[in-house]
Amino acid sequence: MNAPNVDTQQRIHAVLEWLNQRIVGQERLTERLLLALLTGGHLLVEGAPGLAKTRSIRELARAIAADFQRIQFTPDLLPSDVTGSEIYRPETGEFEFQAGPLFNSVILADEVNRAPAKVQSALLEAMAEQQVSVGKVTYRLPELFLVMATQNPIEQEGTYPLPEAQLDRFLLHVVVDYPDAQSEREILAIARSEFQHEDVAPTVELDPADVFEARRAVADLYMAPAVEEYLVQLVVATRQLDELAFGASPRASIALDQCAKAHAWLNGVDYVSPADIQNVAHDVLRHRLIPSFEANVVGFSMDRLIDDLLEAVPVP
Repeated sequence: MNAPNVDTQQRIHAVLEWLNQRIVGQERLTERLLLALLTGGHLLVEGAPGLAKTRSIRELARAIAADFQRIQFTPDLLPSDVTGSEIYRPETGEFEFQAGPLFNSVILADEVNRAPAKVQSALLEAMAEQQVSVGKVTYRLPELFLVMATQNPIEQEGTYPLPEAQLDRFLLHVVVDYPDAQSEREILAIARSEFQHEDVAPTVELDPADVFEARRAVADLYMAPAVEEYLVQLVVATRQLDELAFGASPRASIALDQCAKAHAWLNGVDYVSPADIQNVAHDVLRHRLIPSFEANVVGFSMDRLIDDLLEAVPVP
């Protein structure tokens, strides 16, 4: 096991602190963005409009000096609108690939459930394989590649809900809520200063090499056998619940392992504890568990079920 690089930890944590100054009242979202960055995963964020979802991913891109692209998903969007397409050049008599917006390091897929299935599939191929296929040619995406997709829970008319098998491709499913009154006052102060063109530069700027170094440190973090067994038993227990038609797959175990390690590392700890697993369990499992028909009829709550699960499985 490699010793954690304290300087890298401090720089990553400084990015988190800066994000929390710019994105007031959404500390859970900013931390989850860092967890996704540290593990190479992607996240689905669900929340009402105006809760700083776009701002958070844009500010993260500034902090890590990465190219950022926002894609507004609409019902008339085509796969080539996000991946790119072959363009015929009359002057040469040949086709030339014109890269689409996915060829950036940080992507906001805004209201992903408003695009048809083919567009969603193109995005998910990029997330899973870090590549896009156009015709017979496959193109690699940037080595540093992070997608944050958003869903609006308020308005569902004219949407194409993501199937459960596609939801499973997201590392995390984060639900964001309204800020409290004090945070609302701070938001007003930030908005007024920005209106006066008082832009605030990131207090620390990372480059991709820093991110990849942090990812290696996270992957090397120690997890005791008893803690690993606790993680496995949490996932296995989801497959034995009457309220669920389908429990979590082994991909959930991998995601819990990665996110728990990233959470511990981000907090300056060189080992994973059960508390780290419990901290990320809701966001890792929320979109991977499928309730039974009977459970849906009686007003089933996925978060309450995960709470009960955490209480039921013995902690080492």
